[in-house]
Amino acid sequence: MERKSASDYPQELLDLFHEYQHGDIDRRTFLDRAGKFAVGGLTVAAIFEGLQPNYAWAQQVPPDDKRIKVGYETVQSPAGNGSIKGYLARPSKGKKWPAVLVIHENRGLNPYVEDVARRLALQNFVAFAPDGLTSVGGYPGNDEKGAALFREVDGKKMTEDFVAAARWLKARPDSTGKLGAVGFCFGGGMVNQLAVRLGPDLNAGAAFYGRQAGADDVPKIAAPLLLHYAGNDQRVNEGIPAYEAALKANKKTYAVYMYDGKQHGFHNDTTPRYDAEAAKLAWTRTLEFFNKYLR
Repeated sequence: MERKSASDYPQELLDLFHEYQHGDIDRRTFLDRAGKFAVGGLTVAAIFEGLQPNYAWAQQVPPDDKRIKVGYETVQSPAGNGSIKGYLARPSKGKKWPAVLVIHENRGLNPYVEDVARRLALQNFVAFAPDGLTSVGGYPGNDEKGAALFREVDGKKMTEDFVAAARWLKARPDSTGKLGAVGFCFGGGMVNQLAVRLGPDLNAGAAFYGRQAGADDVPKIAAPLLLHYAGNDQRVNEGIPAYEAALKANKKTYAVYMYDGKQHGFHNDTTPRYDAEAAKLAWTRTLEFFNKYLR
């Protein structure tokens, strides 16, 4: 499939697909409303296909890279859904590393998120990417089905699953005990929630275009926060002013970066919303942030 970028699509169409991906409209409604963009021999089906992820584009670090070790682990989560399965990646040399929890978008543990875990392992972190869909059978191998399953999971129990995974990762014998969390979309919001829930047990949180924690919960946050936002992401961005005001009022350590003109999901290199320049800059900032607070 030819790789396209966000600039190849009208903003209205990208916004429409964003609504579909987040469950605000169903597939039929998306296809009906996308019909007006099907011109010049381009079909609605081709538009839909072009906006879907291509996982081959995301593989920056092959699973068999000799510099890392990867595998799946299951974490007990008695307060959540009983257990949560996830993808563990760590350097092949050394004994202890800072730990980073990697939290997926609202579609489960797809190949892009597993690759992010491997990227962290190459940077000398032990990374664990849990699958919030574990209780409904796990990521189904397809983002569209993953998004549908995501809406079936009990949200409160899923939060407990991520809390359990974070505590398990921090306590692992190959962890230094320093814990970071990075998340995207839903996962970015979960990073903010974990900062509230874990307090001083979280040492650094990096959230990509994630929903903010409530202002009343901000006093519970102890971790420094790195908050990445996309300029074309009105629904998420409307929560920034109140969150930033609360972080400032409570003297929290945080940094906000706005990537002007970029789309929600700009770090995800499997879709047209990906922006290589913004993704590289945000990722560089994230690694610098983790190296500062987790080493």
